[in-house]
Amino acid sequence: MASINVPHAKVPQTNVPRMAAAPSATVSTQLSNPAYQAFTLLRVGFTVAPILFGLDKFLDWLVDWRIYLAPEINDLIPGNAHQAMLVIGVIEILAGIVVAIRPKFGGYLVAAWLAGIIVNLLLQADFYDIALRDFGLLIGALALARLATAFDHPAAAR
Repeated sequence: MASINVPHAKVPQTNVPRMAAAPSATVSTQLSNPAYQAFTLLRVGFTVAPILFGLDKFLDWLVDWRIYLAPEINDLIPGNAHQAMLVIGVIEILAGIVVAIRPKFGGYLVAAWLAGIIVNLLLQADFYDIALRDFGLLIGALALARLATAFDHPAAAR
């Protein structure tokens, strides 16, 4: 058989910096990376906020959370609005824990949860401002999930 000599395509060099630190990178090198700093801020924020908001569903210190449940949603679920908020509180606490442990999956989980909250708020026609804020949070949760692909590596790979 005759062999065909095909020249290899040359890969163009780009000026895009590598986001993931090399395994031998020092902690201070990684901490000085702005993208890693953004990942860490988002990870901490999307861990703490859902846990605190979830806990407040049991305490109602910040607000009476039942006012945010659309009547159409309340009619679909079993129980009353207070019971729904207790279940929602548990889900939010679990979502915060998932972000802490597995930020890539947790970021997508929180983004999906926020999408559901946005739909619920839009059904009421009174909370457009909060729906818009939650859309911004949804974008932040997606950014966390994407950054986690570069910075969150299982302990076995380290």
